[in-house]
Amino acid sequence: MSNENTVETLNQLKQQISDLQGNILSQKNVLTFSEAARYTGFSRSYLYKLTSLEKIPFSKPAGKMIFFDRAELEKWLLNNQAAHEEIENAASTYVTLNQRGGRS
Repeated sequence: MSNENTVETLNQLKQQISDLQGNILSQKNVLTFSEAARYTGFSRSYLYKLTSLEKIPFSKPAGKMIFFDRAELEKWLLNNQAAHEEIENAASTYVTLNQRGGRS
């Protein structure tokens, strides 16, 4: 097997592992912090910021480790998508209504 074939095979295996991890996450009801970051696609630092500001539903049953209920996380993601779209639409409307000709 050539080096090129070996690299291609390794890349395919990495993709298959990634797909399997995604399938496993979709089966779990409770996600760890790292799993939630992977599941949402958020960076760990952004997810930590959201938890510290209490902007995202989470639990700390032992006072240290952070866990997420997958169903609540999905609901939060979908609710915030609508809010984000509303903000985008309002900004677009504002820009359209307040356009000025050229600069003086």
